[in-house]
Amino acid sequence: LMQYKATVLVSIHNDSCDYVGADAKGFKVAAAMNSVYRDRADRLTACLISRYNQATNLPFHYNTITDDMTFYHNFDEIHTETTAAIIETGFLNGDRDILVNHTDLVARGVADGILCFIRNENPNLPTLTPPPAAVTPTP
Repeated sequence: LMQYKATVLVSIHNDSCDYVGADAKGFKVAAAMNSVYRDRADRLTACLISRYNQATNLPFHYNTITDDMTFYHNFDEIHTETTAAIIETGFLNGDRDILVNHTDLVARGVADGILCFIRNENPNLPTLTPPPAAVTPTP
């Protein structure tokens, strides 16, 4: 991807197949942190979140976005004018059914997110609610 120049680059991944807890369901999206045009990267991210959520009905798992996503090594290689983001389409353990049996919805969500960005559409972001907090029983 050395100096890859395009309107958009979306790196598509699936999250862990290991059981990491009951709340390990949903998708993640992060913009390239080194983007010269941060507003474009933020809009691409918003479009991907909105359209992927609409297509798959999976929740946005924003509280587990990592530096490995925002500073994804391939983002360092692309041309500075290429708007980039990364999407983890779901957890291979908790979201296995949709990732394996409904790949059309997964593909549609990513494609619609890219088209939303290219067409300069309003992302209409869903309301983001944090996952339930662990409740510690009182003695």
